[in-house]
Amino acid sequence: MTSHKNRWLLQAPITEAASQELQKFPPVLRQALFNRGVTTAEQASRFLRAEAPFDTSPWQMKDMQSAIARILSAIQAGELIAVYGDYDVDGVTATALLVSALKAIGANAREYIPNRFDEGYGLNREALSQLKESGAALVISVDCGIRSPAEAEHARSIGLDLIITDHHEPAGDLPQALAVLNPKQPGDNYPEKYLAGVGIAYKLAQALFEKRPPERLNPESLLDLVALGTVADLAPLTGENRMLVRGGLRQLRAAQRQGTVSLAAVSDISLAKVTAINIGFALGPRLNASGRLESALDSYRLLVTEDVFEAGTLAQKLDVQNRERQRLTRDIQAKAEVLAVGDADQAPLMLFAVDPGFNPGVVGLAAARLTEAYYRPSVVGHNDGEFTRCSCRSIPEFHITKALDECAELFERHGGHAAAAGFTIRNEHLPELQARLAAIAERELAGKDLRHTYLADTEVQLPELTFDLLKYLDYLEPTGYGNPGTVFITRSVKVVSGRAVGSDANHLKLAVSDGRVTFDCIGFRLGEWANQLPERADLLFTFETNEFNGRTTLQLNLKDLKPAGMTD
Repeated sequence: MTSHKNRWLLQAPITEAASQELQKFPPVLRQALFNRGVTTAEQASRFLRAEAPFDTSPWQMKDMQSAIARILSAIQAGELIAVYGDYDVDGVTATALLVSALKAIGANAREYIPNRFDEGYGLNREALSQLKESGAALVISVDCGIRSPAEAEHARSIGLDLIITDHHEPAGDLPQALAVLNPKQPGDNYPEKYLAGVGIAYKLAQALFEKRPPERLNPESLLDLVALGTVADLAPLTGENRMLVRGGLRQLRAAQRQGTVSLAAVSDISLAKVTAINIGFALGPRLNASGRLESALDSYRLLVTEDVFEAGTLAQKLDVQNRERQRLTRDIQAKAEVLAVGDADQAPLMLFAVDPGFNPGVVGLAAARLTEAYYRPSVVGHNDGEFTRCSCRSIPEFHITKALDECAELFERHGGHAAAAGFTIRNEHLPELQARLAAIAERELAGKDLRHTYLADTEVQLPELTFDLLKYLDYLEPTGYGNPGTVFITRSVKVVSGRAVGSDANHLKLAVSDGRVTFDCIGFRLGEWANQLPERADLLFTFETNEFNGRTTLQLNLKDLKPAGMTD
């Protein structure tokens, strides 16, 4: 029997000891908890309440005392504080959060978000000089700066105090700033190492509020920003992140921020029922769109405005920009695919596509699509007369930032995570970089079974999928990166009907039955199956409701399917 193009792995069944500990929960939830490392009743109680399993005091973070002392001193002296953010959702939400927090305790604070196209990512000397000339005495970076020692030295040389807050991986010498807040730096004892940039900004705000409680701001009201940035930046929804995002979802559902109310309206999202999935696929992309196409300041303004008309106008603009972003991504992906793969029978181990016509704001999305389609690390970039700027996406088997670190001497700047990174390089070094990355990919990936792997929690029969089961599964929320939603497999169901749907016919709509019950299914980006559906199929899916015309029905959200009996 031919193997499927994707690999399905079923989690090991729950042990008898864990089953006894978790016996008050229904079997499916019991298995799902076990799959997430929960084996005792106490662990289950903490997990289901989304409590962090450790002390979350911000004062454990290295340099927190120094940072707070300098900020309070600036407030006391009436000095201008500039919050220097990044142009993605994490950076914009972190900027909005910290500026709001500082103003709430009497600070003279303003935002600064660089332009992706004119300034590029992170701290830059010209911007720091401009902030100094405009009267800023203190700059606090959010979601950037950990790999900017030269820029930190420039700030020092012009008499500008700098506090860096960042969550990216440090490399080499740390910047010599007045304070550096990053749980990943050597010697930092903060237990949650995977906060997003907005999460670290929130910890700074928490410490500030302990020293100087705000009169008119409820600190909990900032958690909606934490949820938006954390989910959009694909920080793992485990540990403290899970606790922060659950609190942020509660705040979003309360509909207290005018900007998110307007953004949800143009996204056709019910804020009263908003989930992390809605952030990842609807709200986050729209907040990202402005920084990818023009300036992220529109997204910042949307998040801080209290004016209904301004919020509505900005939300509509972001929605239009998001549609344009989607079109550009499709066009760049198609051309990048030709450049990286061409007519080859098999895709190379490292996909590489650079073109002067690529919009630099969406090359990362095109790289993500290539990685999704071919299960290979991908580099997509824009080049001009002197420099090439690229975004990278990768797979679990290949740490992209470590690969870039091996070529560090070639770059003007680079950085990122295990799965995503970016760099700027002079054009003359590009051929050498491509050859070296290809060699690293050969070393790390040759001989491995490079297929998408889907991890399923358990096998079920269709009659087991009920509204009551969904209520139990809701206890696992928020789900997303690092804490995936419960994934099921059901075997050998009859395909009753199927068709391609969507403007590009790239999604799949199915009806399936086991002879007793029939379920509707939606399979995003599975439209290619429409003309080759088997009579009976094995399905891998998440379980959800679908609301249409005021009616709520149960639905299977397909992640993959294959002819019944085909080897997993």
